[in-house]
Amino acid sequence: MSEEKNPWKTLSGKKIYENPWIRLDEFQVINPSGNPGIYGKVSFKGLAVGIIPIDSEGNTYLVGQNRYTLNEYSWEIPMGAVPASETYEEGALRELKEETGLIANKLEFLYKIHTSNSVTDEVGMVYIATELTQGETEFDDTEDITVKKIPFKEALQWVMDGKITDSLSVGGILKYARIIGI
Repeated sequence: MSEEKNPWKTLSGKKIYENPWIRLDEFQVINPSGNPGIYGKVSFKGLAVGIIPIDSEGNTYLVGQNRYTLNEYSWEIPMGAVPASETYEEGALRELKEETGLIANKLEFLYKIHTSNSVTDEVGMVYIATELTQGETEFDDTEDITVKKIPFKEALQWVMDGKITDSLSVGGILKYARIIGI
């Protein structure tokens, strides 16, 4: 079967649930085997953006918080949702400032990721932020964040040890490590 020909056929779809952050749709489909079925899709209202801040000494800044969906504590790169009124770059700089207090003079695109493409159409963009100055954090009311400054090599080890499991964080840290040769 050709990679470009989509074997899925959508017969109908309906909204199941919606709130200010997500929408859940259910579709009646014909699957690739030709059989009828259902498929659910979660769509996010904001665009996902992650930032790996790197200071002049090679340190990075991670954020830790309890994630309601996982019912566990999670260490991650700074990240958040970008509303349609902002570009990815504007959102990245805003999220970095809100979660770490850091202001970046330089922002470089690192990579694009589909966070869980079997159930969501979410796209995440990850950036490297450098030329940093420290300001004040501006946490959202849903955030109880701990900011941790560590050598980037240690963040890479946290990924390898399974201490960091978030997809934007894992992918971004691994890709940046490869780029810088560690």
